[in-house]
Amino acid sequence: MNMFGETDAKTPEQYIAALAEPRRTEIQTLHDLIRREAPDLDPYLQAGMLAYGPYHYRYDSKREGDWFRIGLASRKAYISLYVIASGSHGYLAESYKDRLPKADIGKSCVRIKRISDVDMEVVAQLVREGAVAEMTGLAE
Repeated sequence: MNMFGETDAKTPEQYIAALAEPRRTEIQTLHDLIRREAPDLDPYLQAGMLAYGPYHYRYDSKREGDWFRIGLASRKAYISLYVIASGSHGYLAESYKDRLPKADIGKSCVRIKRISDVDMEVVAQLVREGAVAEMTGLAE
């Protein structure tokens, strides 16, 4: 088992197809939104979730690794949308707390119980920003 979730899927399409309804439709809707709003971020699987746009990071401490710009995961109680971007004003996802009041938002994660709980145009804006945002100041 990896650190986030377990899946036998080898492709994003297999990941989505393996989900039960209504989650399958919700994840497919968000996947389609990400593909539309961030077409340059190729989808793949990483850490048991959908990932978009590989990102290689390197800290001042010389620690480095590979992650993604945007991630999407079906969890037991919610959907996680990861937007891995920060800059001089902090974490991008956190800056959307007021615009996504029914979501539980951490530094880089937007947790959604149902997509009907959020304004999809606001989610689209977050994805667009996350796709092109500077990847500076990420906490180690």
